[in-house]
Amino acid sequence: MATFWESVQEREEYATVGELADLLRRLHWLEEPESLGLPYFDPMAKLSASLHGLGAVSEEDRSFLEERAAKLARDYDRLDFVLPFGVIHGDASIGNILRHRDGHAVLIDLDGFALALREWDLIQTALFYDRYGWHTEAEYAEFVHRYGFDLMNWPGYETLADLRELMMVAWLGQQVGVSERTAAEFAWRVRSLRTGEGREDWNPS
Repeated sequence: MATFWESVQEREEYATVGELADLLRRLHWLEEPESLGLPYFDPMAKLSASLHGLGAVSEEDRSFLEERAAKLARDYDRLDFVLPFGVIHGDASIGNILRHRDGHAVLIDLDGFALALREWDLIQTALFYDRYGWHTEAEYAEFVHRYGFDLMNWPGYETLADLRELMMVAWLGQQVGVSERTAAEFAWRVRSLRTGEGREDWNPS
């Protein structure tokens, strides 16, 4: 079997947070074709797999992350989701929306395309604005307006944000042997989780 991919354009140009909201709103209205057979997305299973790949991380840090994951698993099981279950992108962020050569925005990186609760596709934009300052207040307001739902007003937001954040840290932990810069960023993020401070100094990666 061969797979063919269309080139978006010759240079890399990211689209806007507002356009991300538009695409997610359209995506979330779609119904899954029965023939597609999409998998179900379980964030706790994905997190567990990431934590098992932390071979280059100290035992102290690994134990801390595993304990945090165990607590989040209990909190996650108690969440009351309000958006419908259905098709999601799985890794919906500004880094996965590019400008096509004809001007329209397209979602890329469909490895996580699955069936899940739609809140998962909104968490990164909220998190990037709320905790790291990677989006401005105006950008987040536009995202909320164009999608039609503010995840930060949902009671489960903090738990889902903590979960997505821990997945980001665990993913980076798998890369600590790549470079000193990556190891330093991982160490800083773990320190932030321990102390609750310093998230505004995280570097996007």
